Amino acid sequence: MKEKTEIRPLRLSDKVELARLANNKNIWNNLRDHIPFPYEEDDAEIFITLTIEEEPQRTFGIAHNGQLSGIIGLVLQKDVYQKSAEIGYWIGEPFWGKGIATKAVELISEYAFDKLNLNRIYTGVFEYNIASMKVLEKNGFKKEGVFKNAIFKNGKVCDEHRFYRLNEK
Repeated sequence: MKEKTEIRPLRLSDKVELARLANNKNIWNNLRDHIPFPYEEDDAEIFITLTIEEEPQRTFGIAHNGQLSGIIGLVLQKDVYQKSAEIGYWIGEPFWGKGIATKAVELISEYAFDKLNLNRIYTGVFEYNIASMKVLEKNGFKKEGVFKNAIFKNGKVCDEHRFYRLNEK
C-alpha cells in the first residue's frame, strides 16, 4: 500500500485520538505554552469546535493513511500584514520520522498561496527543534534570522530560528 498524507478539517470524532497524541511532553516541549499540558479530551473538544467555526478554514488535522497524526494551521495576520500568515504544526510521536510533517507543510503552503492568496508564510522554531527546521527547508523556507534568547520554555531561555517562504506564483 502506498503511503498517503493529507490535511483535512478536524471532526469531533477526532477528539479521543487528538487528546492521546497531544498529551505528550515531547510534543508540548516544542509548542507554545497556551497549549495545555496535560492535554485532555475536553481540551481537544474545545479546540476542534473552534476549528470547525473557522472562516476561512485555516486549521487542519494531518492524516496519514487515514489516521489522525497531527495538527497544522495558519494564523492569518491583520492590518498591513494581511497577506501573511504564521504556520504552526506538530506530529504525534508515533508518526515521527516518516516524512509526514514535510508533506503536510507542502500541502498547507499550497493552500495558503493558492486558496488564501497569501504572499508570505513564516514561523519561529525553538533552537533545539532541528527536525522542524529540516521540514521547513525541504519545503523551500529560508532562514530569516535568529532571535537570540527570545524563547522561555521549561524554565530555560533559548533562541528562536525564524523561517519564511514567499509565494513565487
